Amino acid sequence: MPQDLRAMARRVTPGMSLALPVDYAGVSMAMTRPLIEHGAGGLHLVCVPTGGLQVDMLIGAGLVATVETSALSLGEAGGAPRFNDAVRQGGIRILDATCPAIHAGLMAAQKGVPFLPIRGLIGSDVLANRPDWRVIDNPFAAGDPVALIPAIRPDVAIFHAPMADREGNVWIGRRRELAAMAYAATETLVTVERIVDRSLLADEMTAAGTLPALYVGAVAEAPRGAWPYGLWGEYASDTDELMRYAAAARTATGFAEYMAGFMGQEMPA
Repeated sequence: MPQDLRAMARRVTPGMSLALPVDYAGVSMAMTRPLIEHGAGGLHLVCVPTGGLQVDMLIGAGLVATVETSALSLGEAGGAPRFNDAVRQGGIRILDATCPAIHAGLMAAQKGVPFLPIRGLIGSDVLANRPDWRVIDNPFAAGDPVALIPAIRPDVAIFHAPMADREGNVWIGRRRELAAMAYAATETLVTVERIVDRSLLADEMTAAGTLPALYVGAVAEAPRGAWPYGLWGEYASDTDELMRYAAAARTATGFAEYMAGFMGQEMPA
């Protein structure tokens, strides 16, 4: 395993909050192994806005105290088995959310305000089970309630992208949720398929989809670093591998056996 991945993992300390992206937006599976190796526990995971394999593995490894998410599954491979078991056993705390609420919390942090108002939660059971969310009357119109979502300020955001340049600028294309994570987080750790010599901000073809280095704490090159998830414009998801994990991880023993291989194997070419 490259030493720079281990060095990045050491920036995560016990009890931190980590923002992790949805499966199609660039999950840094390459960082999953060093995070588990490093062993910083008691983590608060913020899924942006849903979670999957990476979250399930971190839960199975015993590193997670809280999950804030609007859903958690393995997509076509079914439910997330270690998450489901942890919920049944009461081993983790769940902060149930919605996709708009997660994005609103990140946007509030980005804008430096304590909260953002949204409407769709009014009357929902999700709102009823989130005492940290508030409902107030619209100060500009009587009898018009709005929900307030407090700012979500992750300690660390972690994701995978196609490329970065040598100045630390990262190309994220249309995956604006990755920008929202980086803007809201104290520090952002990124793995990429490749590092290019040209400036991504100086190139008109890439500038609009580039996250400036100002928002990036560290970058490491990790070819096929999203596997077994896919990465837009690069490679497709390995559904067979996701299915294999889903079947194995239904039991704690099966999970341990799968992870023994996962922690030691090389990324497929």
